[in-house]
Amino acid sequence: MSFSEHSLRAAAAPCSGCGLCQLVCPVWHQRRDVRLTPLGRSKALQHGVPVAALAGALDACTLCGACDPVCPESIPLSASMLEWRRLRPLAEAVPQSHAADMAGARGGTLLVAGRSLGADPERLQRAAALLDARAAGDHGADIALAIEAGAAVGPARRAAFLDRLRGARRLVVADGLLLRMLRAWLPGCDAAPLGHALSGLQVLRAKLQRTDLYVIEPRAFHLDHARLLPHYDALQRAFGGATNLDLHRMAIPTTASAAQHILGRPSISPEAQTRWILEGRKVDRVVVEDEQDIAPFAAVVSLPVLHLADLADIPSPDC
Repeated sequence: MSFSEHSLRAAAAPCSGCGLCQLVCPVWHQRRDVRLTPLGRSKALQHGVPVAALAGALDACTLCGACDPVCPESIPLSASMLEWRRLRPLAEAVPQSHAADMAGARGGTLLVAGRSLGADPERLQRAAALLDARAAGDHGADIALAIEAGAAVGPARRAAFLDRLRGARRLVVADGLLLRMLRAWLPGCDAAPLGHALSGLQVLRAKLQRTDLYVIEPRAFHLDHARLLPHYDALQRAFGGATNLDLHRMAIPTTASAAQHILGRPSISPEAQTRWILEGRKVDRVVVEDEQDIAPFAAVVSLPVLHLADLADIPSPDC
C-alpha cells in the first residue's frame, strides 16, 4: 500500500489516545517526550499538524515494532513509519551492493543473515549448519537499511536480491525488518525468523540454563506476536531463566539494530536500554538471538554474552 500524507492522517484517525503504545516505546522510556511517541504522532496528525512538523518524531523512532501488537485499534504503526520515512528520509541514499555473481537458491532452506551475522562467517556457518541450510550469498543488509532509512532501493538491486531467494523452499531471516519486507515481496514464501528457528532446536534448548537471560530479537517477535508468544513462553518455562519480555509481553529492544545507530545518529542509547533489560535480574550469562545485541550487553556487563548459535559448541550442563 502506498501512503501519502493524507492516507497517513487517515491511518492515525482511529487512535483513541489509550497510551499503550507509549508504555512499550523505548524512545519514551529514555526521552520522556510524548511528541516522539506513536501516541504523540497520532494525536498530532488528528489535530492537523503537518508531517513536516513531526521531523523529530520521525527521526527518533527505532522501528522496534513493540507498539504494533499492543494497539487496540490495530493501527499499522510500524508500516506507517516506514512510509513516513519515504516522505522524509533519515538518509537520502544508502550504498547498495552488487551481487551479479552470486548463484540463486535451488530448493532447501536458505539463511538470509542480515548485516551483523552476514559479516561473521564463522557464526553464520554455524547457524546454517544447525538449520541444515545454505547461507545466502547476498544477505540484503543494504536493502534493509535503505528501507528503514526511507532511501530508495534501485529496482535492479531489489530484483537481483529477490531472484536469488525465489527458488528456496524456506527462508530463515535474521533481520526482523527484512523479514517483514520479504513476506510482502514474496507472498506465499515460507519465511521464518532466525531466532524462532534456532530456539526450536532441542540441541540448543538443552544448553539453556536457569541463570541465563535470553534476549529475543524484537522486530520479528512483534511482527508475529500472537504466534510467537506461546513459543517463547514455553521456552522460558522449559529452561527456567529470564527473557527480555516486559509485563506487557513485548520484547524490550536494545535498539542496537536501529538505522540511526548504523548511520551514526543514535536517537537513544542501546547501553541504557540494556541496563533497563538487566534491571533487577541476577543472571550468569546472556544469550541473544540478534548478533547486534552482543555489543551493548558486553559494554555493560562482565558476563559471557553469546549468540544462540554459539551454544552448539558449549558442553551440556550435565556433562
